Amino acid sequence: MSDNDGKKTLGLRGGGPRSGNVKQSFSHGRTKNVVVETKRKRVVVPKPGAANGAKGSGGSQGGSGGNRPAGISDAEMERRLRALQAAKAREVEETAQRAADEKARAEERERMRAEKEQKEREQREAEEKARLKAEEEERRKREEAEAAKRAEAAAAAPAARPAAKADAGAPASSAAPRPAGAPGAAPGPTPQRKADREREERGRSTRTRDDGARRAGKLTLNQALGGEGGRQKSMAAMKRKQERARQKAMGTQNREKVVRDVQLPEAITVAELANRMAERVADVVKSLMQMGIMATQNQSLDADTAEMVIEEFGHRVTRVSDADVEDVIQTARDKPEDLHTRPPVITIMGHVDHGKTSLLDAIRNTSVTSGEAGGITQHIGAYQVTTKDGAVLTFLDTPGHAAFTSMRSRGAQVTDIVVLVVAADDAVMPQTIEAINHAKAAKVPMIVAINKVDKHEANPLKVRTDLLQHEVVVEEMSGDVQDVEVSAKTGKGLDNLLEAIALQAEILELQANPERAALGAVIEAQLDVGRGPVATVLVQNGTLRQGDIFVVGEQYGKVRALINDKGERVKEAGPSVPVEVLGLNGTPEAGDVLNVVETEAQAREIAEYRAKVTKDKRAAAGAATTLEQLMKKAKDDQSVSELPVVVKADVQGSAEAIVQALEKVGNDEVRVRVIHSGVGAITETDIGLAEASGCPVIGFNVRANAPARGAANQKGVEIRYYSVIYDLVDDVKAAASGLLSNEIREHFIGYATIKEVFKVSNVGKVAGCLVTEGVARRSAGVRLLRDNVVIHEGTLKTLKRFKDEVSEVQSGQECGMAFENYDDIRPSDVIEIFEREEVERTL
Repeated sequence: MSDNDGKKTLGLRGGGPRSGNVKQSFSHGRTKNVVVETKRKRVVVPKPGAANGAKGSGGSQGGSGGNRPAGISDAEMERRLRALQAAKAREVEETAQRAADEKARAEERERMRAEKEQKEREQREAEEKARLKAEEEERRKREEAEAAKRAEAAAAAPAARPAAKADAGAPASSAAPRPAGAPGAAPGPTPQRKADREREERGRSTRTRDDGARRAGKLTLNQALGGEGGRQKSMAAMKRKQERARQKAMGTQNREKVVRDVQLPEAITVAELANRMAERVADVVKSLMQMGIMATQNQSLDADTAEMVIEEFGHRVTRVSDADVEDVIQTARDKPEDLHTRPPVITIMGHVDHGKTSLLDAIRNTSVTSGEAGGITQHIGAYQVTTKDGAVLTFLDTPGHAAFTSMRSRGAQVTDIVVLVVAADDAVMPQTIEAINHAKAAKVPMIVAINKVDKHEANPLKVRTDLLQHEVVVEEMSGDVQDVEVSAKTGKGLDNLLEAIALQAEILELQANPERAALGAVIEAQLDVGRGPVATVLVQNGTLRQGDIFVVGEQYGKVRALINDKGERVKEAGPSVPVEVLGLNGTPEAGDVLNVVETEAQAREIAEYRAKVTKDKRAAAGAATTLEQLMKKAKDDQSVSELPVVVKADVQGSAEAIVQALEKVGNDEVRVRVIHSGVGAITETDIGLAEASGCPVIGFNVRANAPARGAANQKGVEIRYYSVIYDLVDDVKAAASGLLSNEIREHFIGYATIKEVFKVSNVGKVAGCLVTEGVARRSAGVRLLRDNVVIHEGTLKTLKRFKDEVSEVQSGQECGMAFENYDDIRPSDVIEIFEREEVERTL
């Protein structure tokens, strides 16, 4: 029996070496088989159920627990297995993700390659088409040349034909053209058939070459060396073509630099600067970063920085300002041959109630005065009058009330002649002097119309004499100012007045160019409920036509309709013609200048620029204050009482006059502040503003609409309506007077001298006094004087006559007085007794 009977032979499972053959390769095609041994790696596989066996055997005991390292519990082993499984799962997921990413990148590369090949294919096709076209053109020219040669040969053929026949014999005769139906005639190829066959063969070879090029993709050595496939491009041409395609794909294709003239305003955004240079925004931002400026595309640059950027990109700079937008307005001088005579513009000015409108009514044979509230003019009226001689005159009627100073100033500025109306029974008055000053400031000639000469108390000589004080010397006083005595009531002197106006107009030689773009002045503006913003415009030059695009002040528009002074619609208005213009986008200011421009974009740009300038001026005026000024203003605001109001009027001129009049109301203690003024009906917005400010709404010749009335009743806002301006100013002045503190007036009613001072228990010091003057009253105020200096001011605690409390003590009697909360009294002091009275104040 051997030593290993019944037992297995010991050995390593799977761990022994194995032999194998390997084919080894050498140069020149020689090979050799080599026998090698490979070691197999020992793999330790845990037995199934080892972990469970370990648990069942109580941890460290049992044979199965010996497969894991000592000191590791079952829980630790399970945790390690789970961690291993999680790691394997993560590895699988990461592998799948990497595979997906790699697949996506491969697809993207494939897509880009396909796009690139498509672009190259399209480029090749385009170049092939161009080549074919060139070859076709060359072939056509060649055929034309050959046809010309054949024609020349045919012309020379008749002379040489007999000799050719004798030499050539039968073959020459067979070369002659035969009729198609002749026997033995072969269907020889005519020139047309030959050209068609050549074109077809060339198209077939082109298609074959295009398809081959499209299939081949890359250039092969065989193709480059001129193998099969017909005519091929050279290697250099293919390389140049590929280089152009690559540069085009990368965006680096060289092109000639275009130098531009860049208009540079005072401030410009980065994006707008790039747009004007036709450069990419990213390139401009990069250039700024290189200069040390970090800017986004929406950030503004000053003109100097933008100029550096423009020069960096090689463009030319043209500096412009924002005001250059107004350069589109025509300002060229008119040629003398284009000028034509125009009607004169006459403004009637003077003091209130001196008969200006009545005089104009008499000239026009109308009655405007009856339609004016209170019989006074509160608007600028513009009218055209045709005289008996056929002359056309344009009249402007201005208000005479003190509040309408700006209206009179505007009337003098747009006029050619001023007719100064002075009442013969009233002579020169304040607004007459103001009208004279306006006329002198505007440097326009003046005609004095002495009105109301039909009255018994009329004194024209006094009018002429009073005018001398203001440097107005009439012809009657050997001056150069025409004067005419008229009566609007009887019509006396009206013809003489019109003659004087015609003479003055003839001296002025008034001319204008009716063919140029219209230029005019806004006499009045209003917001009409049915027609929108309406401006009364006096055309000064050119002709304003329906459909013209214009800009007026901060507003612009297109002429929708023109209405003359008689209410008739007209198609155009020439120089010196007053018309109402409809079609504005907002209500302009009275006095604004109207200019006709070519496009609506230009008009909008000019209006926006003017609005911006006005806004900046207001902001600058509000910001241009020092800290001391702000403190002083705050202190003044605290010490001054304000009466806020909201004003709405029918026309712009009236609103302006009301605001100017109300700003003059007040003194150092009280003032009127106009929160808002506008044109048109009173709306809910006005009521809301008045409620927030706690003020009334004043309507001048306008009314509140139904929603506004309802809102005013609900919110308790007062609406006051007026049609005469001086009634409005008087009421506001009375309301502002109510904010004044009452004036305190003191009346001295007596004096008393202290003779002796006594100390009384429960009372304190009591002065024994003698009333030396007037009367001493218990309810009056008292002052204690010592050496004529006021020591104390207060009231009396007690006033006694002997032991009785009395209300007053007469002069010459003695009494006892004690002061309220004051005991420092001495003999010989004087007590002054007075009473206070409150008196209401007015402005």
